[in-house]
Amino acid sequence: MTNSNWNNKVTITKEMVKEHGLSDGEHKLMIKILGRAPTLTELGIFSVMWSEHCSYKSSKLHLKTLPTKAPWVIHGPGENAGVIDIGDNQAAIFKMESHNHPSYIEPYQGAATGVGGILRDVFTMGARPIANMNALRFGSPKHHKTRHLLSGVVEGIGGYGNCVGVPTVGGETNFHPSYNGNILVNAMTVGLADQDKIFLSAAAGVGNPVIYVGSKTGRDGIHGATMASAEFTEDSEEKRPTVQVGDPFTEKLLIEACLELMSTDMVVAIQDMGAAGLTSSSVEMASGGGVGFALNLDMVPQREQGMTPYEMMLSESQERMLVVLKPDRIEEAKAIFVKWDLDFAVIGEITAKGNLTLSFKGEIVADIPTQPLADNSPEYDRPWVKTEPPETIDLKNITVPDNLGETMLTMLGSAALSSRAWIWQQYDNQVMADTIQMPGGDAAVVRVHNTEKALAISTDCTPRYCFADPVEGAKQAVAETWRNITAVGATPMAITDCLNFGNPERPDIMGQFVGAIQGIKEACTVLNYPVISGNVSLYNETNGIGIHPTPAIGGVGLLKDSSKMVNIAPKREGDVIILIGQSKGHISCSQYLSIIEESEEGPPPPVNLNLEKKNGNFVRRHILAGNITACHDISDGGLFIALAEMAMASKKGIDVVLNEGDIPLFAYGFGEDQARYIISTSSSLADIILDAAVKSRVKAEKIGIVRGDSLDIKDCFTLKVTDLLDAHMSWMPNYMSIEA
Repeated sequence: MTNSNWNNKVTITKEMVKEHGLSDGEHKLMIKILGRAPTLTELGIFSVMWSEHCSYKSSKLHLKTLPTKAPWVIHGPGENAGVIDIGDNQAAIFKMESHNHPSYIEPYQGAATGVGGILRDVFTMGARPIANMNALRFGSPKHHKTRHLLSGVVEGIGGYGNCVGVPTVGGETNFHPSYNGNILVNAMTVGLADQDKIFLSAAAGVGNPVIYVGSKTGRDGIHGATMASAEFTEDSEEKRPTVQVGDPFTEKLLIEACLELMSTDMVVAIQDMGAAGLTSSSVEMASGGGVGFALNLDMVPQREQGMTPYEMMLSESQERMLVVLKPDRIEEAKAIFVKWDLDFAVIGEITAKGNLTLSFKGEIVADIPTQPLADNSPEYDRPWVKTEPPETIDLKNITVPDNLGETMLTMLGSAALSSRAWIWQQYDNQVMADTIQMPGGDAAVVRVHNTEKALAISTDCTPRYCFADPVEGAKQAVAETWRNITAVGATPMAITDCLNFGNPERPDIMGQFVGAIQGIKEACTVLNYPVISGNVSLYNETNGIGIHPTPAIGGVGLLKDSSKMVNIAPKREGDVIILIGQSKGHISCSQYLSIIEESEEGPPPPVNLNLEKKNGNFVRRHILAGNITACHDISDGGLFIALAEMAMASKKGIDVVLNEGDIPLFAYGFGEDQARYIISTSSSLADIILDAAVKSRVKAEKIGIVRGDSLDIKDCFTLKVTDLLDAHMSWMPNYMSIEA
């Protein structure tokens, strides 16, 4: 076979290089690596593998500083998903990824294929997916596209997850004008596997066959990775063809077929075809194993006629996997995929050369060393400037509300704090019958099937904090997942992150990213809560206007005895309400300020990580001892909102007496000081907890009793629980019922 000019008939110009998202320097480096001008197919391969989405070229220098190890971490960053030890030879495998740009262009398919992609990242490692989560950010409710985007994204998440048979058990949804032109759709999946049945992506064994399985390749999604690595402009709608199309029923077949294949000893390595499709999967597998792949593109299953090598390599058609098999097991493996009505094709073999060598119609159309495409791709130390935190605002400059009861109802019924039930009621939360904590609590909880164990899962980020101070904001995002997992009684184990930022070529945006990494590092180090997987999504901006920095955190914890789990709803009349943690009335950068004053001024609340750890460990210890009947962390909206959420969850009233001291009552009630929980306990155990708190040097005070049918804050307001529910439940259904 000779290296003909089949694909060299197209002369690669500087304009073409720019259109492919590569810089002049990267073009020169590409020529240096090849020792010649690239073919069109090679240009396409370099463009997707060196895209921000695949190469992490602006972020990996900083990502390397994150803590990723702990005795319970089996596999950290570098694999398709992270893996932790949960005992009994079992492992939890999880990751969160973004599908932002596709979801803005085509919300249903963008969100659906985001779910499909993260599912494949998890089951490609041998895990059965048991739970999906999501973290969604939309523009202002007043923006003309928000309702359409919200409807499409929710329908896409539900349509895919419900059909594939994996429960969507929780998440978060925010609205803010910074997302008007660039929404965020971050999807997370958690799976379970036996520790001795975990599969990795590094290829091995010269001569071993490379197998394509799943759906056929089409022209959908071509250059999706490149599109995800560029900011939006006025013509972004023209990028609709770069959005993939998902088929959840085929994904379900693929899950079952792959898990059946993995139950044998046939598999050497396996990788899903995600961003950059056949290119990224083959390059990453070959580079990871220090080998080469020789692929015959004539053998790739195709659903459209006349596809070129360029199109086949860059297509992001969904529900496809790449597998390296032991050579004598091909027919045995093929029978599994034929049974599940999926394509199975031998498309190449492993070589010792270390190159990705592609042939088509008897000619070589690409021959590229894999290491520079993947492990040794460009790495930039981009200029950055520190985000200077804003000055503290003076409480005297904030208008004190005349009626705190009306203020409370306004906040509960706002877009920011209203119930998200309209969203999660469209998701199947109970399929697989192991969900034991429904959406609406602090953390989702899913039983480890046929055991007493359960996994607690939380996704969190407060972007307005991160915009004001990326370091403190990112620390708070990590700490809030840690609190939410603790609040159900679980021990936080590890996180995955999804780091959504604007254009990294702007020093101010790069400074936000660097600050967030610093905050995550500090929080994970102190809390002993390592980062084991994640995703970076940059260029989230339109016409030069960037999103609020949004380092979304997905946390997973272990509850060894699921019967000890608690939720946010007090159980009995007469139970005592205890506030854990120090309340200082930090009102700047709060939901109160945002909703009532329409301001985001001031710094976010400081995060004392040692205090987070001490208070959280105290609360968890008493949950597991059976001393606590309900628990809720205090976050958005402060103490008053947390009390209202507990009252609404239980449909029971709470009588509250506060000792706010010199702090204005509105600031004490709506301030967002960190490291705080509200717990309920029986009257017979309250003194035991309070005495234990004194001994542990944990701030704890009795503030109320569960009784009646109202939330009664003495000398402040009395509101019927039914009125709280009416305000809280009505905003989103009313908003979504308005015709555009």
